[in-house]
Amino acid sequence: MTKPSTHTEYAPRNAKVNGAYYTPDAVARSLVSWAVRDETETMLDPSCGDGRFLMGHVKSVGVEQDPASAAVAKARAPGALIHEGDFFQWAVHTEARYDCAAGNPPFIRYQIFKGEVRKRALELCNQLGANFSGLASSWAPFLVAAGSLLKSGGRMAFVVPAEIGHAPYAAPLLEWLTGRFARVQIVAVREKLFPTLSEDCWLLYAEGQGGQTDHIEMTVLDRFKACNAPPRPDLRISMADWRGIWNRRLRPFLMAGRHRELYRASIEAEGTRRLSETASVGIGYVSGANSFFHLRRSDVAAWGIPRALLQPAIRNGRALPASVLTKADVTRLEQEDAPIFLLRLTRGMKLPAGVRRYLDSAAAQEAKTAYKCRMRDPWYAVPDVKTPDYFLTYMSGRQIGLVRNEAKATCPNTLHCVSFRDASGATDLHAARRTPFFQLSCEIEGHPLGGGMLKLEPREAGRIALPSAGTLSRLDAELAGEAVTELQRWRHYTADQRRLRA
Repeated sequence: MTKPSTHTEYAPRNAKVNGAYYTPDAVARSLVSWAVRDETETMLDPSCGDGRFLMGHVKSVGVEQDPASAAVAKARAPGALIHEGDFFQWAVHTEARYDCAAGNPPFIRYQIFKGEVRKRALELCNQLGANFSGLASSWAPFLVAAGSLLKSGGRMAFVVPAEIGHAPYAAPLLEWLTGRFARVQIVAVREKLFPTLSEDCWLLYAEGQGGQTDHIEMTVLDRFKACNAPPRPDLRISMADWRGIWNRRLRPFLMAGRHRELYRASIEAEGTRRLSETASVGIGYVSGANSFFHLRRSDVAAWGIPRALLQPAIRNGRALPASVLTKADVTRLEQEDAPIFLLRLTRGMKLPAGVRRYLDSAAAQEAKTAYKCRMRDPWYAVPDVKTPDYFLTYMSGRQIGLVRNEAKATCPNTLHCVSFRDASGATDLHAARRTPFFQLSCEIEGHPLGGGMLKLEPREAGRIALPSAGTLSRLDAELAGEAVTELQRWRHYTADQRRLRA
């Protein structure tokens, strides 16, 4: 029903802040053509932007907070009714109910999605039975609120961030959808729907409002093709499986079934442990002013700072060797005059003359105004400095770094500190870390970022699986490697990024 647009592309002011990156016409047409079954039906777009979903159906209602965007939408879809303002405030008060909904909700991260709008959104969702955490981005509450405004039997079709496949706040959304719709389908699209953005996007279809289902249907596509109905599902994912072995994530279903079975069998094998069962895993210290607290050998000599008050510190994964950080590595970095030394001072200690001079310097006067420094007493005592057994990279490209710390160095919060509670855990990690299975576990338990990086939050790093030596010896390494390659295809990590990180 949607006609090709003859309008020029409109980019609103503060597009990034508003989450307003408009949908390609072919995608909008496909979603609207499935959602609308009859010309007499009413369609809702909760964040209508420039109106490209509304122009596909005459009996449409849109809500848009940006006045300039709303003006373009009114010109594009003159037959539609468009409300200007906050969707959540409007949703609370409207008595209208709709046959279907379609659109592209704004993707605004929690750091910007805040204040009264956020408060209204989360309160409304809580009343509707979807309990989002404080870290939820805007699009998930938009879908819950829009779904609640549908008539019995209603349908909705939306563009959604690929975060629906792994973000913790996506889990309450999927629980809510399967508890209120008879059918829920996710279409994962590997090739970017928005080529100029780092964000990957998928599609969500739900129908039969008022029903419920015990599974999610999923289709995995290399690229989007315009269609009047969602593509045939490849998978029926039971909610029990999704909640259990896959930790309420859909991303593992991007792999072939044989890859998932290999991982499942390894996880369930006798002797397999999660990293958090045998080690503490957490980020390193937060200095508040890295350039001040990390000193070069030339700085140490110039200020006359005693070596006893310095500890070797690895500031990022690029400074790590492939396997083991030795004292020789630290010596090499020192000779290169890299900022390798953390200034370690404690409250109440007697400060040598050289340190006092450094703390009175212009650099110190600037550093002490930084937020973290202002919150400390004294400001120059960096807390939570650890000397871990291993360093684990927080964000990685193709290879997740895990390096044994023989040099007794420390690290800031750009790396994870892994410290074992028992020797057997260290033995299991040492056996697993150079196998394809270790990389696979990191891919499954971590999550992709825009730009192709893989991020491991502390809780995700804690879920890395450590099979026993016997299980590892029986694993099909080639199959595990295939699984890693398949998941990495979905991360769009480029040759340019590899060169930048080299």
